[in-house]
Amino acid sequence: MKRISNLFAHPPLVLRIVLLALLLLLLVQAAGFMTVRVAVQQQIDAQLTNDLDVADRVWHKLLQQNAIRLREASGVLAADFGFRAAVASGDADTMVSALQNHSQRIGASMAALLDPQLNLVASTLEEPSKTAMLQAMVPGLSAELAQDPQAGRLAIAGSDVFQFVLVPVRAPLTVGWVLMGFPVGRVQLDDMQRLTGTHITLTVYQAAGGAPNTVSSLGDFSSDVYARIRTQASEIRYQEGMWKARHLQPPTHGGVLRVTLLRSYDEVALPFKNLQWLLGLIALVGLLLFALSSAWGVRYITQPLTHLTRVTRELRRGQFQIEVPGTDRRDEVGELARGFDLMRTSIAQQREAILQLAYWDRLTELPNREQFRRSLHEAIGQAPSDGLELAVLTLNLNRFKHVNDVLGYGFGDELLKAVAQRLQQQVGAAEGLVARLGGDEFALLLRGCGQVGAVEVAQRILQAFEAPLALGEQSVDMDASLGVACWPAHASQADELLGRAEIAMHAAKTTNEPVLVYAPRLDSASAETLSLLGDLRHALAHQELRLYLQPKLDLRSGAIVAAEALVRWQHPQRGLVPPVQFIPFAEQTGFVRQLTLWMFEQAALWLAAHASAQAPLRAAINLSTRDLLDPQFPARLTDLMQRHGVGASHFCLEITESAIMDDPQRAEHTLNQLAALGFKLSIDDFGTGYSSLAYLKRLPVQELKIDKSFVMGMNDDESDAKIVRSTIDLAHNLGLTVVAEGVESQAILQRLQSMGCDEAQGYHICRPMPAIAFADWVRQWAKPAV
Repeated sequence: MKRISNLFAHPPLVLRIVLLALLLLLLVQAAGFMTVRVAVQQQIDAQLTNDLDVADRVWHKLLQQNAIRLREASGVLAADFGFRAAVASGDADTMVSALQNHSQRIGASMAALLDPQLNLVASTLEEPSKTAMLQAMVPGLSAELAQDPQAGRLAIAGSDVFQFVLVPVRAPLTVGWVLMGFPVGRVQLDDMQRLTGTHITLTVYQAAGGAPNTVSSLGDFSSDVYARIRTQASEIRYQEGMWKARHLQPPTHGGVLRVTLLRSYDEVALPFKNLQWLLGLIALVGLLLFALSSAWGVRYITQPLTHLTRVTRELRRGQFQIEVPGTDRRDEVGELARGFDLMRTSIAQQREAILQLAYWDRLTELPNREQFRRSLHEAIGQAPSDGLELAVLTLNLNRFKHVNDVLGYGFGDELLKAVAQRLQQQVGAAEGLVARLGGDEFALLLRGCGQVGAVEVAQRILQAFEAPLALGEQSVDMDASLGVACWPAHASQADELLGRAEIAMHAAKTTNEPVLVYAPRLDSASAETLSLLGDLRHALAHQELRLYLQPKLDLRSGAIVAAEALVRWQHPQRGLVPPVQFIPFAEQTGFVRQLTLWMFEQAALWLAAHASAQAPLRAAINLSTRDLLDPQFPARLTDLMQRHGVGASHFCLEITESAIMDDPQRAEHTLNQLAALGFKLSIDDFGTGYSSLAYLKRLPVQELKIDKSFVMGMNDDESDAKIVRSTIDLAHNLGLTVVAEGVESQAILQRLQSMGCDEAQGYHICRPMPAIAFADWVRQWAKPAV
């Protein structure tokens, strides 16, 4: 039962097509049947009208022919010599006898002899009442017949209808008239029905009044049928059938005669109904044959489609070697099958390509992260039966980003290929699997290797990296940070083992250790890092951040002319968190943009509050790479300045060379916007990046800030002093001012002054202090003796 219900709920394609074709055929046949039905009905109506017309003509023709026949028969009597002699002699008995004999012979109901003046002389009627009735009819009827002797005349005698003829008796002059009356009744009506198929009903209305009399070829009627006939209805129901009626009223003497012609609808429609049944039978047989032929034809067409559906199920299971049936056919289905076969081979090829992309790295042709995870999962599944340990090494190249920035991404790709080859050389195929996880991160799976062996492999890799990588004309020194995690000591699952190896690698990169083995403490540090972003958001929302200022000294005047804005985090549990613990993380996550806007707003508030005091003329704020790449950054600064009523000339925006070089075009566009707003722009940590002088010349900067590593080493390393002096001279030649940070002693301060440096900043002048204490410190500042 369920299968049958499913069949009706989701019929197969063959059944749907056959049913649709049958439905269309049924609609066409129904339309044709309705058309035929309307045409048949019209034909029946036309046939009925035609039959009634014919019956009408035949009725009049029969009356006319009957009158002629009656006249001829009556003329035989009028021409009889003995009859004429009796009329001439006035022999009444002979005349009556002749009239009786002749009327019986020709079927006349009544016969009479009239004198030349049309007065009744003798008749065959014996009853006095009938004789009196005939005597009353003779004057008027004879006068009507005398006007047209050739015609018969209908007359009503009592309740019956008669057809009268009047024939002269000549000897040789007209000596009298013979009047013959012939009954018109059931016999004549039956003859008329047999001749035309139309029934006739006569309704007699006597001139003297009284109930009408009706006689019909149909026999006796019920009262309601008589009533319908007498009202001259066009349709009459009789004996479960419908009859079409036509009512005639011929001229009649002695009363009113109505003739009703009746033709049966059923009799006329019977041949058409039989034809309709025949057409219905033909249509039914046609439907059956059409259904069988359609099912066969559709099956012939759809059977290959069914096979193709089976092929699709096999393809869905990944069975691309299956044969597609129907490719040898020369029709549209064959075309479809051949196209399907081409699609199958194309999908197989694309699947291979997709699998290659999904599980293999296109650049190095090494397994990618997903393939490495699968291999690691399989290795862990097999390891218990083999009784072997497993180790995972993850490796990340140091300073790879700088190689890309300086030598280009093409060179970086070649470098990654060389690293992949070197790793494969150090780890053979039998010993382990090498994969590229993404970017400059690689992973190694070592089978049958514990922690000691894994560390030895890591040391061997580091030794191999000590040899410079020669690519074309370039030679690059590369080193790496490696993390080690072992199964089952550090993790039991594949993803967990790989994740802990990466934790160890990131910890090694942070601590500058070449190799680190996973330990739970590293995991806790990682968890602490993961919670750091949420803590930073909380700190910003709950006023845990503090603005600190470090003054800048004008070396010519000895006045404090500016201050660098710094951020400190007063954590409720950790205390004062150093910037080195959260600033790099904020830069990695993008939260540094919120920090920059917070510092700018705090600096704007401070400047607005101390505008009348001995406040610094400018507040220097550090920008990150993400700030420069934000197209809305200049608009956000403008909004903050308008909100707090400070101008762009009170700010100096410091940008590192590396921040500019991450995306030089976008950075240059943003810097041009900031310069147009009136901000002073400064290159921070100058001397540690890779920017070219040609590019530096294009930037709208007004200041260079020498990195503190060169300034702090001036007294101990003459090379650093030369770098500082060259930087100052270069900046002045370019029309830029110079700020030296990292001033830790009076000697360094004096030497910078002698070199012509413009401004200085460092612990010797003042350490960073809370912004609320800065104004008081400035008022107590004493110019140094420089």
